[in-house]
Amino acid sequence: MKCGCKTSMKKSNLTKFLWGSISLTALFGVYIFIEPFLVQVKEVDIVDEDIPDSFDGARIVFMSDIHHGPYLSRNRVKGFVKKANALKPDIIILGGDYVQGRRYIKPCFEELKNLKAPLGKFGVLGNHDHWGDADLTRRCMKDAGITLLDNRSEWIDNGAAGGRIKIGGIGDLWHEKPDIEATIHDVTEKDFVILVTHNPDYAEEIKTHKIRLVLSGHTHGGQVTLFGLLAAHLPTKYGQKYRGGIVTTEYTKVIVSKGTGTIYPPVRFFCRPEIYLIRLKKY
Repeated sequence: MKCGCKTSMKKSNLTKFLWGSISLTALFGVYIFIEPFLVQVKEVDIVDEDIPDSFDGARIVFMSDIHHGPYLSRNRVKGFVKKANALKPDIIILGGDYVQGRRYIKPCFEELKNLKAPLGKFGVLGNHDHWGDADLTRRCMKDAGITLLDNRSEWIDNGAAGGRIKIGGIGDLWHEKPDIEATIHDVTEKDFVILVTHNPDYAEEIKTHKIRLVLSGHTHGGQVTLFGLLAAHLPTKYGQKYRGGIVTTEYTKVIVSKGTGTIYPPVRFFCRPEIYLIRLKKY
């Protein structure tokens, strides 16, 4: 009798374990399709004594890797725009990879034209934009009032208060020859300069202290991670270094967005989509 009871208890415990494992797996299986909809706002303060007084407290919204396409509807793009505008940015910067297919370019930018930022909207192209139709993307960006920064830059003045900052960009690392000189040719190390690059790997090629902040995307954080600790696959030469978040190099500081959209498969696990709110602070 004693032996029979122990055997029954073992079978009962094994059954509970198996059912628990199946339930947990099923829960994870459902959650990975839910997480792509759980967009979060990541707030970051960039403190630098060379930020002009007129930009002290300025708000920058940075959004990347929208990937409007079969797995991300136009309505969700509209939601990203609404969320970005609600943050009341002074400047909006877009990090490329707007769509997943040529036919989505026009509808995507018909929504992005509704972004509102008094000091300007800026963006670069990503690898998927080249795979879709780079020329059409450039035209649609212009129609949407978004200034293209591929291998070019813009000084931004903040009204009568005086002082200015510079925002520059480079062409996509996989499809163009990046030209940082277009951004730094007329700046000093006392100017506050932001560089936008779709691919964060370019940060390793920056060998100047004239760039204070680099904004990038591309990696999606890996989309599926080991509980947020590391990702199995990342489109970068530098392992987990540029998976997401803030990375400090010898020359500059890099913010890597995990993006708002996904590529196939359209799932995320402990890698929520994100929009950055960057506040510039002089001290």
